[in-house]
Amino acid sequence: MLYFNKWIKKLAKFFCMKAEVFSYQGLSSRQAADRLLKYGPNELPVKDSRGFFWILLEVIKEPMIFLLMACSGVYFVLGDRAEAILMIGCFLFVIIIEVIQENKTEKTLKALKSLSSPRALVIRGGQPIKIAGREVVVGDIIVLYEGDRVTADALVVEATNFSVDESILTGESVAVDKKHWSSAGEPPESRKNRQDYYIYSGTLVTKGRAVARVMKIGGETEMGKIGLSLKIIKPEKTFLQAETTKIVKGFALVAGVVSSIVLLYFFLAKQDLIQGILSGLTLAISILPEEFPVVLTVFLALGAWRISRKQVLARRVTAVEMLGATTVLCSDKTGTLTQNKMTIEELWIGDKILTIGAKDKSLPKSYQQIVEYAVLASPADPFDPMEKAIHLLAKQVLNKDNSWSLIKEYSLSDSFLAMSRVWRDSNKKLIVATKGAPEAIIDLCHLPSSEAKNILAKVQLMATDGMRVIAVAKANYLKIDLPTNQHNYDFEFVGLIGLADPIRPEAKQSIAECYTAGIRVIMITGDYPATAKHIAKELGLDMGSTILTGADIEKLSVVELRKKVASVNIFARVAPEQKLKLVQALKANGQVVAMTGDGVNDAPALKVAHIGVAMGGRGTDVAREASGLVLLDDNFASIVAAIRMGRRVYDNIKKAMNYLLIVHLPIISMSVIPLFFGMPIALLPAHIVFLELVIDPACSVAFEMEREEAGIMNRPPRNPKEKIFDRRTATKSIIRGLLASLVCVFIYMWGVKHWSLEEARLVSFSSLLAINLAYIFIGRSETRNIFKTLFIPNLAVWLIIIGAILVQVVILSLPSVSHLFGFGFFKIWHLNWILTAFVFTVIIGESTKILIKK
Repeated sequence: MLYFNKWIKKLAKFFCMKAEVFSYQGLSSRQAADRLLKYGPNELPVKDSRGFFWILLEVIKEPMIFLLMACSGVYFVLGDRAEAILMIGCFLFVIIIEVIQENKTEKTLKALKSLSSPRALVIRGGQPIKIAGREVVVGDIIVLYEGDRVTADALVVEATNFSVDESILTGESVAVDKKHWSSAGEPPESRKNRQDYYIYSGTLVTKGRAVARVMKIGGETEMGKIGLSLKIIKPEKTFLQAETTKIVKGFALVAGVVSSIVLLYFFLAKQDLIQGILSGLTLAISILPEEFPVVLTVFLALGAWRISRKQVLARRVTAVEMLGATTVLCSDKTGTLTQNKMTIEELWIGDKILTIGAKDKSLPKSYQQIVEYAVLASPADPFDPMEKAIHLLAKQVLNKDNSWSLIKEYSLSDSFLAMSRVWRDSNKKLIVATKGAPEAIIDLCHLPSSEAKNILAKVQLMATDGMRVIAVAKANYLKIDLPTNQHNYDFEFVGLIGLADPIRPEAKQSIAECYTAGIRVIMITGDYPATAKHIAKELGLDMGSTILTGADIEKLSVVELRKKVASVNIFARVAPEQKLKLVQALKANGQVVAMTGDGVNDAPALKVAHIGVAMGGRGTDVAREASGLVLLDDNFASIVAAIRMGRRVYDNIKKAMNYLLIVHLPIISMSVIPLFFGMPIALLPAHIVFLELVIDPACSVAFEMEREEAGIMNRPPRNPKEKIFDRRTATKSIIRGLLASLVCVFIYMWGVKHWSLEEARLVSFSSLLAINLAYIFIGRSETRNIFKTLFIPNLAVWLIIIGAILVQVVILSLPSVSHLFGFGFFKIWHLNWILTAFVFTVIIGESTKILIKK
């Protein structure tokens, strides 16, 4: 009755949409490449990415660059051209570094944007291939399924039960049914007529499947004509960005006030306006912490890049920031915790069970019927793992001819979990094959309660063994007109098929790692409770107080559900839309929730969750768009790796911010305190620029490259509202900074009194540089002492430290350059003061670590 070697293409050519696309040749690769080159990519008219000159302009607009330029202008006015040229060289060097850094960040973000763009299934040279949506060209043949985002305006040429949500264009929430245009050319120009056959870029497929020919792309589409909101939408600031903005504004206010006071002091008390302007500008440069926003931008962008190397695409920087705060990780089972490679383990007909081996090449005759009807009820070229397993078994054990024709298909729906397909056999008789959830098939067969109980008992037993169970039924039909509902057939129950999906070996270890890190893991699945329980045991998942089903969730009030989710870790037979209720309940309990999903109906839950995690392989475009993270390999272990990386990114941001606060305090002190004691200015603009050339790469490169802290996954998640500078952290950093200030100011004031001004500047500045380098070492870890961190590789740290020392040696070795910095001749005994400052800083820094631990 059925042979498997030749029948698929013959039937699919006429009746199965997935295989039907092979009858379309589509464009050749050369034609597509030519059109892409001629007309450009399929992109909506949004703001272009920043080019080199835009980045340069933005860098020049930074306050610090303006201040440096103003300083060089003042030196030119004073006739001190050598100092002015040094200043110009300094700020040009700063600009070059900033431009290179910004350009790298822009390229990273552009690459991530390209990865996260919607994809399209097109026919090229007769073969279906998946490409980025931006590569679709006019004339392409695209294939669309439920959950896909339409990537261009296209004319539908084939359709099966096809509907599209056009609310993004029309505002109407009701999906629009689409027909296929079978004639040559295009439909009439009448909008009312055309919209029945056209689908538009940006709209969402809600039901069925279709083949369409691309007519317009990019700015020519209906979406492009309207003008996308992407032009005016600005990225929402993260909690860290908001906090950093406040800090920078606070420092800027202080800089403005103190600089004005200094200027007035010189003008009124000393009648020296020029010196007042120079001192005020120097002080402003020393106080402004322009590195704070740089640290966030670089760390989050590079954090997203590092996470992408763990097979996780971060579509939003908020996800990178929130990863370290995750307290609950909700994961679906199939494909994430398991391998999503279904194999048929058992067949059950009547009271007889047959266990299937992986190498079985034949079946007893009594069991062949269930496989045959299961194949007939499945698409010819399936994506679903269960249907693939059915086809694989049929290919192994069946070898029969077939000349049947597919007449009608009744699709699976959320409300009724069964699908039926009507065939006409060689004798013109209609045969109906159906498969689906056992409850649905029992309902279709109208079985007596005793028989239904017997079947469900067997289902429960198979589920307890970790199998996913589907039922198969058949029917004959004699009438000409086919019913609109599959309930109108007289089905006969055939049997049950038990399928197993082995767990991912790495998932068990990742779940254990979550528990160590204080992260609760919740499994949400559409499978039976017994199956879920079996898989949970294999994974070592904490069972919680009980197992809740989707039916249980529907019966609970909002308050009751909140109480239940506090102790339940397994949810079975859950519909996608019920995930939203679970996320809301968990969030109401104060949890930081990461939620996985892949379907259209998962999108609301993904969007509401603190961290929505979409599947990159089997996920729909709309699920990916609603999420903050995309799993490129659909692997649970990748989520845990991303959480680990998220904790590292946050830790390193905190280290960089603390370092910035510490090293800015002595710079400010050196700029202000001597003035109020009637002493000459201690730090010149050139000194501060030199220090910035150490501070900038230290905070944005060295600390970003720092390895994770020991036991990073052995501590509970951080509070998402935790501030970078909480009371304890701020106190610790301020104490360290004030002690460093005390050392530097003391050396300078002692030097002015007992040495020459030039020597005082040389020793105090060199001590300040040594203190700066010491805090790079100290700040690398708050859990390890400086002697341990010396042996932890970080090339950037050593390059910065060696480079700073070498530059200082060069400056002191060349009298002309040393003079520009206001330094005297270096003497060996100066080194005693510098090393004392370094050792004192190390002792203070390491002592505060010990005190904090205690």
